[in-house]
Amino acid sequence: MSKLSPFHLAIPVHNLSECRNFYTNTLNLEEGRSSDHWVDYNFFGHQLVIHYKPESAEDTHTNAVDGKAVPVPHFGVVLEWDVFQDFSELLKSKGIEFIIEPYIRFQGEVGEQATMFFKDPSGNALEFKAFKDMSQLFAK
Repeated sequence: MSKLSPFHLAIPVHNLSECRNFYTNTLNLEEGRSSDHWVDYNFFGHQLVIHYKPESAEDTHTNAVDGKAVPVPHFGVVLEWDVFQDFSELLKSKGIEFIIEPYIRFQGEVGEQATMFFKDPSGNALEFKAFKDMSQLFAK
């Protein structure tokens, strides 16, 4: 496998200052460039940009995965196993309200993984996951 290239993802937020506080102080992400309408973040080596957009009334759709209601759309990062464990403990200590609490999905099956879901203050759903065996990332 070749070296992984960082992705760039821009997401809408309806309250820039509240989300800036969340990504900076709750998730502990390093802030990059910014303006009065957007903020860049180092999202575990990737570029995440929060952009102001007026709030909409659109409901979040969910799909069933492993008996849980997974929000669609969502985004996140596959972390190393130990980093996931430390990050989930940090989020718990900061009082994150999880959509899906950290747990092991597909336990004992192909693709076994740790996962957790939560939303930012603008309702964007985030998933973080980890595999003990990274070769399982795309396993069928």
